[in-house]
Amino acid sequence: MIIESLHNIETIQNEEFFLKCGNPCTRIGRLMKGVMRGFVTDDDGNEITTHFYREGDMVIGSYIPNANAPVSIQALDECEVLMADYSAVMSHLNKDQDITEVITVAFQKLNIQLQSRLVALQNLDSLEKYELFLKEYPNLINRIPHYYIASFLGITPTQLSRARKQFINKCKR
Repeated sequence: MIIESLHNIETIQNEEFFLKCGNPCTRIGRLMKGVMRGFVTDDDGNEITTHFYREGDMVIGSYIPNANAPVSIQALDECEVLMADYSAVMSHLNKDQDITEVITVAFQKLNIQLQSRLVALQNLDSLEKYELFLKEYPNLINRIPHYYIASFLGITPTQLSRARKQFINKCKR
């Protein structure tokens, strides 16, 4: 099977990078174990979390192979990634049904997550953003630092703490 011959398993340690912003996207991976985050750095040097990757997710920095990544992707714990050369994988797109299906499903999932995030950032209050996070990432709340979650939600850590308290009180009713 072509898809199996294209990848190997790599370990990325906590805080190491899968990809740094501005570097070409030469690798594509499927996260088998661990959690990663995508982030950008603003003009003041603040890191803004844009995405979380969890087990089973496709990890890429751009939809276009060899394009410079607009984000950095960093491990939040020890990660195991099925890694492949991005151009090699894409050269089989539409030629190999398995690869085409894997890439199509992964890109659709990423697109849906990004659209959901954009809508949430624009339209939801802190509690609603937190509830959406819990729905979309149910197993991450205790696996990653809360300041990354706050950054991802576009709120301060204090606002996240308040939203968590509101959520707990709402659940007690």
